[in-house]
Amino acid sequence: MDFCAIDFETATNDRSSACELGICIVQDSRIVETKTWLIKPPSFPYFSRFNVAVHGIEPEDVKDSPTFDEIWHEVEEMMYGTLMIAHNASFDAGVLRGCLKHYDIFAPKLNYLCSIQLAKKSWNYLPKYGLKHLSEYHQINFNHHRAGDDAEACAKISLLAFEKLFLSSNDEIHDYLKAKIKQL
Repeated sequence: MDFCAIDFETATNDRSSACELGICIVQDSRIVETKTWLIKPPSFPYFSRFNVAVHGIEPEDVKDSPTFDEIWHEVEEMMYGTLMIAHNASFDAGVLRGCLKHYDIFAPKLNYLCSIQLAKKSWNYLPKYGLKHLSEYHQINFNHHRAGDDAEACAKISLLAFEKLFLSSNDEIHDYLKAKIKQL
């Protein structure tokens, strides 16, 4: 199966304020690449103290980074034609939409799935479904709230969930989870 797991970190509560993006590419059920970009958000140099407390990314860290529109072509190529998975996908899909809208970039036709919903179907006995809790449960080490690590942890959890649900192809994922798959 093929998919990309993504994660955004934001500078403020504005959905166009992406300051970091991580993408983990899965092909034939194997992680083949994880890439991270620091992004200079439209709000630069302003960052919410609350957001910085979560992810630790400061304005100084992104001062020489590209803006979202400058990385979009590369990002789009990595995501093209594949299912996007994110942990709390409504947030990440919202940030992607917000960035595309802010820079007046046409939104691609993209299907996405939330790994929280996938985890609930796979391990319905767990008390919590946050990325940190699921990673601890599956002994996945990662630097929480850094986009590349979060995207890779999401990919690993998704692969484990697909295995538990006996799903081995994108068609099987679609058939089993079609009510949970949304469009950007």
